Parts: sequence; C-alpha cells; structure tokens
Amino acid sequence: MAGHETSFTLVMQSRALTLGAAAALASAAFVQQRAWSAERDSPPLGRIVEVDGVRMHYLDRGQGAPLVMLHGNGSMLQELRLSGLYPLAAARYRVVVPDRPGYGHSSRPRRRWWGPRAQAALLRALLARIGVERPIVFGHSFGALVALAYALDYPAETRGVVLASGYYFPTARLDVPFMASPAFPLFGDLMRHTVSPLIARALRPRMLMRLFSPAPVPRYFELMPTWMALRPSQLRAAAEDAALLVPAALRMQRRYRTLEVPAVIVAGAQDRHVDPARHSIALARHIAGAELVVSPRAGHMVHHVDPQRVLHAIDVVAR
Repeated sequence: MAGHETSFTLVMQSRALTLGAAAALASAAFVQQRAWSAERDSPPLGRIVEVDGVRMHYLDRGQGAPLVMLHGNGSMLQELRLSGLYPLAAARYRVVVPDRPGYGHSSRPRRRWWGPRAQAALLRALLARIGVERPIVFGHSFGALVALAYALDYPAETRGVVLASGYYFPTARLDVPFMASPAFPLFGDLMRHTVSPLIARALRPRMLMRLFSPAPVPRYFELMPTWMALRPSQLRAAAEDAALLVPAALRMQRRYRTLEVPAVIVAGAQDRHVDPARHSIALARHIAGAELVVSPRAGHMVHHVDPQRVLHAIDVVAR
C-alpha cells in the first residue's frame, strides 16, 4: 500500500511540475508578445543618442534657459510629457526630458549599478553631448535623488534644482522588498519574464490611485503606454532603483548641508507614498537657503495636480 501511495504522490508532483512549466511558458510568451507590441505601438518621441555605451532617448522642446526634467521610478518621459507642467515649462524654457537608464527607450547595461550618482554622471555626459550648459534640474520622486546627486557632484554646472516628492532619508519602506525582487539574479529574471508583469498590471490601478490621491487619476493618464512600463527590461530598472533607494539616501544625506546651488523643495501635503514631513520638510531644514513649497491639495503627483505651483518653483530658481 505504501508503494502505491508513493507512486501516486510522484505522479501528482510530476503533473504539477508539468502544469507549472506550461503555465510559465504561456506567461512568458504572453509577456513577450505584449512587450513587443508596446514597443511597436510606442516608438521614440524624441532623439536617441549613445552616451558612454548607453542608448539615451530624450525630448528637447522650447527655447530659453535650459530645464532638465527627470521622471520617477517605474515611469518614463511620457508621464512628464502628459503632465500640465510640461507645456507650461516649454513655453518659457528649453525643456529636456530624458528617459532615465532602463526606462522607455533608454538602455541600462548590466555592467554597473545605476544609483543616483551614476545616473547623474550619465546625465552630465548626455547634456554635454547635446549642448546643454548649466541647466535647472527638476526631479520627481526617485528623479529628485538623481537631480540632487547632480547638483552635489557638479555644482558649477548646475543653475539650481527643484526637488518634487522626493525620498531623501533612510526611513522604513515596507514596499521595497516586494518592488526590488525582480532585480534579483536568476529568480528575478524568471519573475520579470513571467508573472511580475501580470502582477504589476493587476496592481497598477490601485497604485495610481495612491500616487494621485486625494485627486482622482486624470483621464489623460489613459494615454500612458502601460505595457511599455511592464516590459521585463523596465521592470528590472524599476526594481534596481527600488533596491538602491534606501542605501542611496543613507549615503547622500551626509552631503545635503554642502549643497551650493539654489534649491526649491516641492511636496504635496497629502502625499501617501512618501511622507512629506519626514522627507521634503526635513530636507528643507538641512539645506541653507532652500525654499519649501507645499501644495495643500496635492499628493505624490504634485506636478500633475498643481503644475502652476511647481512652475513657480522653477521660476524662483531661474531668477
């Protein structure tokens, strides 16, 4: 009897493994097809240049003092382009909006970790390549850390910074282990090509509600190419940024008081994603002469909900 039970167990385990492998292959095929379709349906909107072995995609619009705009984690330049801030800024500045490495149509070579300082160095090389000197650098969310790293490392080449909804100090983030898991070698690769895009797609509406809260998610956000953000390559970039978030803030916080360029720190008072009191308001106390701008009706996506207030912050730096 024991032998029959053992054989039955082995058969069931074999069937389960076969079904699991078939499901993984089907999921991988579906993800690959959606990723290919997304890239076909969302061609580059701007120019692509190679900088230090990295393919960089960027928009360049408007005239006047240069303004660089950096998107947050999991996003791409289309998100900034859809915001009300973009056309307002492009009416009075030369606005350069890159896809950060690994996002949109920019590549992210695996030969190094792309923390904020590495991304700032790459941005510096891109701007030199396209003839942009002493820009104002606006960064949102993770992009704010990159903007801050740029200003700290290259103060003579920075006119000023506007930091919106950023994470600046190493506080506990329960979502980081989950968000960072697709960056793990082997296991993360398997996840990114099978179930991670499907899980992210299912969670996306709730995440957008959290980011825009208390404002509703704007209807125009339906124009965002969702599956571009869910491609395995971009999920790796987002996961690596999530994994580097706390360590980067831990290393950078010791340098905040040395910032030499004009800075305006912008936050939504009702941000549910990054606590403004523990980050933006605290950062304003660390940087001498920094101006703090708080939008009472905005959450994390302050540049969508209150673009005029953010534009005013940019104008303050420009003056």
